[in-house]
Amino acid sequence: MFAVVFPGQGSQTVGMAPDFAEKYPEAREVFEAADDAFGGPLSRWIEEGPEEKLRLTEITQPAILTASIAMYRVLETRLSLKPSLFAGHSLGEYSALVAAGALSLSDAVALVRQRGAFMQEAVPQGEGAMLAVLGLERSEVERECALVGGVVAPANYNSPVQTVVAGQASAVEEAADLLKAAGAKRLIPLEVSAPFHCELMAPAMEQLTPVLSEIEFSDAATPVISNVTARPYKEAGVARERLREQVCAPVRWVESVERLIADGVTLQLEVGPGKVLSGLSAKIARSLKRANLEQVDQLENVIETVTGAAEAQP
Repeated sequence: MFAVVFPGQGSQTVGMAPDFAEKYPEAREVFEAADDAFGGPLSRWIEEGPEEKLRLTEITQPAILTASIAMYRVLETRLSLKPSLFAGHSLGEYSALVAAGALSLSDAVALVRQRGAFMQEAVPQGEGAMLAVLGLERSEVERECALVGGVVAPANYNSPVQTVVAGQASAVEEAADLLKAAGAKRLIPLEVSAPFHCELMAPAMEQLTPVLSEIEFSDAATPVISNVTARPYKEAGVARERLREQVCAPVRWVESVERLIADGVTLQLEVGPGKVLSGLSAKIARSLKRANLEQVDQLENVIETVTGAAEAQP
């Protein structure tokens, strides 16, 4: 069994996926549909930048989703096998729902553009912060954050020894001192426009709720792992609710990967820009085979890897 996972914000690069669009009509159709849904030259910004444009959350999110789905559409038509599960990190859950047939590409692009804008506007620039904490277990990170008076809490449980915290800038700074004293090996401030996946995103969740209610969801053809619960779901109503909750809830990526393995997945295929999720899975479960697709010249090897993994199943 294999699962397809999709990256989240931070994986973007200028020039992601246009080589797929140049060679394959399926990818070109994705870029054209995304431009129409976005209402602007999204594909041009993906291909040419500038980089500052791609850093704007309301552009970053639809851009990564579009690039990821363009790659996936090319892959899926050339695979004789179907994934057993989909998953995605934060924004990547939207890509997963598109791939699973629960959400149209056009609706997803328009939706994540608004999601990005709401998140960016929820906290004034400079008042929020995010910090990657390396070398401490999640329980220790939770304990130190709880000692801080302001808003700061885990936002992404990325690996057993990598947790990202988010909150008020002053609270994150205070937490950093405590985490360093507790033995954190590295503390890496993240260049983000807002403190995602924490209670400061409540205004964004409130704004997104009526937008989600107007979007047509279908039951997924293949289960999608929720960031919020780390459990698979297929129902349209559940998808809408999980995306609403996801705005403020931490991303439970460690548990999500563990769930893939518990459900029999032996190969994780990351589709989209970067290799972040492959790197995290290497720290979560070394027994899980990993592959990634982000360039055209990787396509044949990925197909062979998926086919070989299926043939190796007992």
